[in-house]
Amino acid sequence: MLTVFLFGVWPVGTSPAADGEQPATQPLTVHPIGCVRKAKGKTEIVLDRRYQPGLLGLDGFSHIYVYWWFDRNDTPEKRATLKVNTTRGVFATHAPFRPNLIAMTRCKIISVKDNVIEIEGIDAFADTPVLDLKN
Repeated sequence: MLTVFLFGVWPVGTSPAADGEQPATQPLTVHPIGCVRKAKGKTEIVLDRRYQPGLLGLDGFSHIYVYWWFDRNDTPEKRATLKVNTTRGVFATHAPFRPNLIAMTRCKIISVKDNVIEIEGIDAFADTPVLDLKN
């Protein structure tokens, strides 16, 4: 379980004010569904077994989007970085410094067996929490 603080969360039925009103920061609990495993030249997404039924039919696709948490990059200073350089803000880049450290990688599927998806590779470290998968 990860407890994260999302910035930019407004109460239901409201939206950000044009005058720059700041949204409330609310805690949100995120539950990883698995993790990245790298061993013996293989890269795999290993899901908690309770999510295995969600993999039904995935073997018919060539690629998958893996949403993961930059867990080794989480500091208050890095979360506060909004400009990557003088010409680009963080939302105009793939910079690892973000208010919320959610990353996404499109991965080629090698195989799907039980609760394990073997992929061609991912730009995440071993044991990185996986938040979600999307085709």
